[in-house]
Amino acid sequence: MPESRRSHLFAVFAMAAIAAIWGGGFPATKYCLQAGLSVGALLTLRFAIGAAGLGLMMLLLRVPVRRRDALDGLWLGLVLATLFWLQTDGLRFTSTSKSGFITGLYVIFTPLVALLAGDRLRPSHGLAALVALTGLALLVHEPGAAWGGWNRGDSETLLAAVLCGFHIVMTAHFSRRSSGWVLAFMQVAVTGAISLIVTLALPAPHGFQGASAALARGGTWVALGFMGLLATTLAFYVQSTMQARLGATESAILFSLEPVWTAGIAVSGVVPGVLEHLGPVQLAGGLLILAATFVAELGPRLLKRLQRPEPEEAIG
Repeated sequence: MPESRRSHLFAVFAMAAIAAIWGGGFPATKYCLQAGLSVGALLTLRFAIGAAGLGLMMLLLRVPVRRRDALDGLWLGLVLATLFWLQTDGLRFTSTSKSGFITGLYVIFTPLVALLAGDRLRPSHGLAALVALTGLALLVHEPGAAWGGWNRGDSETLLAAVLCGFHIVMTAHFSRRSSGWVLAFMQVAVTGAISLIVTLALPAPHGFQGASAALARGGTWVALGFMGLLATTLAFYVQSTMQARLGATESAILFSLEPVWTAGIAVSGVVPGVLEHLGPVQLAGGLLILAATFVAELGPRLLKRLQRPEPEEAIG
């Protein structure tokens, strides 16, 4: 197998693993909110842990920090902070599964943003995005509910999904010219700093009031550790480095596995206080998202094999 092909496959598996970790971040966030942490306190603690982990690794590896790398990370951090505040606040009003599904709509926003940025859209990726969008529509819909069950939290999460599209495209471009370590650390540190400033300025109960009672529970620290070290330190480093080997739309298709993992964890009851139900229609939507991932990854190679001319038989 050529080195470039091996590198691409490694990036695909790494990004798919990150989607699974981020899928677990939704139930962990819901748990912390139900435990009494405010949105601001939760984001401040999560990204402080993430920044500390990334900063320590950078010191141990003596990663140099260039001005351009830091500026690229700053821009990513501004987008990241906005989308996480929208997404996390939205979880106060909507279910864990639904939040994951709506966030997954970035699979259709990303190729649109990529087109604006001048990227080429592969037909297989465009088809996969449409298939994933159909699956997400089935997953989100609640039969019989007013507006399909749409609420304030859903609207905030939808705006976060749009910003996810911009973040993925920006990361795809910046990761080709800047250090993955610096990009990851800067955006996480910027998000944590913004969260701290905003939270200190907010009145009760949106600030740090009541955080001590939530932090007295061991489960809160387990959830924060998972989100800070795995879903932030590890995940953002992997995204900042591996996405340079993938296209923005291809990354979005892989990330569309995230709501499937979210739903699986939410319905399993593994996370205390988070137990939800998905009907046959929602499950069908999840299968469509999985199908979209295979279309994006296997579609181009299958087409090449079908278009490859048959070798002529030797004339004896």
